[in-house]
Amino acid sequence: MSDTRRRVKVYTLNEDRQWDDRGTGHVSSTYVEELKGMSLLVRAESDGSLLLESKINPNTAYQKQQDTLIVWSEAENYDLALSFQEKAGCDEIWEKICQVQGKDPSVEVTQDLIDESEEERFEEMPETSHLIDLPTCELSKLEEIADLVTSVLSSPIRREKLALALENEGYIKKLLQLFQACEDLENSEGLHHLYEIIRGILFLNKATLFEEDEKFLSEVFAQLTDEATDDDKRRELVNFFKEFCAFSQTLQPQNRDAFFKTLAKLGILPALEIVMGMDDLQVRSAATDIFSYLVEFSPSMVREFVMQEAQQSDDDILLINVVIEQMICDTDPELGGAVQLMGLLRTLIDPENMLATTNKTEKSEFLNFFYNHCMHVLTAPLLTNTSEDKCEKDHLLGSNKTSTICPDNYQTAQLLALILELLTFCVEHHTYHIKNYIMNKDLLRRVLVLMNSKHTFLALCALRFMRRIIGLKDEFYNRYITKGNLFEPVINALLDNGTRYNLLNSAVIELFEFIRVEDIKSLTAHIVENFYKALESIEYVQTFKGLKTKYEQEKDRQNQKLNSVPSILRSNRFRRDAKALEDDEEMWFNEDDDEEGKAVVTPIEKSKTEDDFPDSYEKFMETKKAKESEDKENLPKRTSSGGFKFTFSHPPSAANGTNSTNSKSVVAQTTPASSNGSSSKTANLAASVTATKGSLVGLVDYPDDEEEDEEEESSPRKRPRLGS
Repeated sequence: MSDTRRRVKVYTLNEDRQWDDRGTGHVSSTYVEELKGMSLLVRAESDGSLLLESKINPNTAYQKQQDTLIVWSEAENYDLALSFQEKAGCDEIWEKICQVQGKDPSVEVTQDLIDESEEERFEEMPETSHLIDLPTCELSKLEEIADLVTSVLSSPIRREKLALALENEGYIKKLLQLFQACEDLENSEGLHHLYEIIRGILFLNKATLFEEDEKFLSEVFAQLTDEATDDDKRRELVNFFKEFCAFSQTLQPQNRDAFFKTLAKLGILPALEIVMGMDDLQVRSAATDIFSYLVEFSPSMVREFVMQEAQQSDDDILLINVVIEQMICDTDPELGGAVQLMGLLRTLIDPENMLATTNKTEKSEFLNFFYNHCMHVLTAPLLTNTSEDKCEKDHLLGSNKTSTICPDNYQTAQLLALILELLTFCVEHHTYHIKNYIMNKDLLRRVLVLMNSKHTFLALCALRFMRRIIGLKDEFYNRYITKGNLFEPVINALLDNGTRYNLLNSAVIELFEFIRVEDIKSLTAHIVENFYKALESIEYVQTFKGLKTKYEQEKDRQNQKLNSVPSILRSNRFRRDAKALEDDEEMWFNEDDDEEGKAVVTPIEKSKTEDDFPDSYEKFMETKKAKESEDKENLPKRTSSGGFKFTFSHPPSAANGTNSTNSKSVVAQTTPASSNGSSSKTANLAASVTATKGSLVGLVDYPDDEEEDEEEESSPRKRPRLGS
């Protein structure tokens, strides 16, 4: 149940001096880093959006009225009120306000208010009146100007008078001229005074004083990106914009929007594209902070810029690719900068904040752009570190097992984990585009190489990626997994983990338990037929026995269904062949997706397998029954080394004609081949024979079968970890 004490309505005073209801939510007081102080936050009870973010200023006059109302004024006669549902909540927030201002909570007004008649007289004064006499704007008067600006901050009426005087006399432009003069003369004392003056003017929080001098800012941007600008100067310029953006967070929303739109208009994004690629670490860090402010302000604005840029620039200099490269090349051992950039990338590729209008769908356009121009940059470290060449270099020497070893470097493992986190996000939110990419690049196979990492967190990231795919319960994904035998590295990891009860063990068990509970028939059949003998000894959970039970129940149902169908309908004449099934799958790559647009990655050339996994469990059982008299099934045999040998029901080649660098098989001993589209050159004897026949390879036999095949020749390599 929600806390009714903190339940409030937010009101603002409009131009007609009437209170407008801005919404109902729950208020809290907390320290806000961007505002550099304790602040009042109100989040809408409907969707959690931010209704109010207001710093508790030490000099603002807050009023408590009628036990349940707190009223105060912010800049430019912007009056606010919180109306509490309960008195206790009002008292609680009032104490927080008084604590910040050093006041006794028993007071009803925290500061002296302007007398109503005085305020009315002030409002009636013509704007041309010189309410405060400003010193002459010259170098010798900078200290006097700084003292004046600082002195008025404690009085609301004097702040208003100073703001009006600054605006009427064009004082800001004169100060900027003095700034240039101090820089030329290297007058450090004058620059310090100017800092105090500008800082004080910003705290006046007067929107009209923030109107950008476009010529001045254009010159600043030009200096920022000019190769001739020395490093110290560039560092100062980028830090200036960083502080400017940080201070903008204290403005009211409409003023903050105007500020960022002005920066965008003047070319902040092209400037960031240049400075983010520079060698100076401080410059890059400050530029990243500025970029984060812009993404937070308007992801759509950033997306629009990079899509327009793609029409004129090469992929490697696109802003979003510069960001990805900075994430990949982060030199921080803890990858602090990379984590920040990853969060920004996730915001940019999140469909939830993309716009859709009658004539334009940002989601479709941007995702097409991203997968065409940027995804290859993001996945490059992953593909490089799981390539066949890399794996061959990392094979264990002097060992009787050929285990694929992924990078042991902790920083590299952290980076790959970040990339996998983004790819997992894509699986959850991009559906069509990421599915196309995974299947064309055989990406899941490469990801599962990382199950062999000595860094458990990286193995878990790889497993989580597969878990999200299976969680979609998409039969295209399921056929891709079973055809490529992609459960093998997961089961190897489970067996290698032994009897240790840890996070990896639990995560693998949960994966198979999900398949059992959701009754994903195609995956259940594949697991039982190919891996059950290796898993049946695991009895501390009932997951695998449960999978076997579901498999047998489905098998019985299908047999009963077939027996009830006239024999003519069971003949091969009415059965769809494997080629037709493959044609159906190929059609999917050529279809437009209603939700997300057309295919964005050209499918790579696929080498067809001799057999395809049936379209459905029913077709599978039908084919199996028809071939039972023709194909003998191999029982698992215990070898002289104590291990088991298994025969797969999947073809020797992987999905899309690929075979994996991690095909070290618990079930069929095959020679590892590349994962770039080439077929595996060798397979065990049983697989070769059945492939020649052009029929489905036999299922694993069960103990009640009458005949057993004779034991095959021992494979050249054994997996001792599969021993009983």
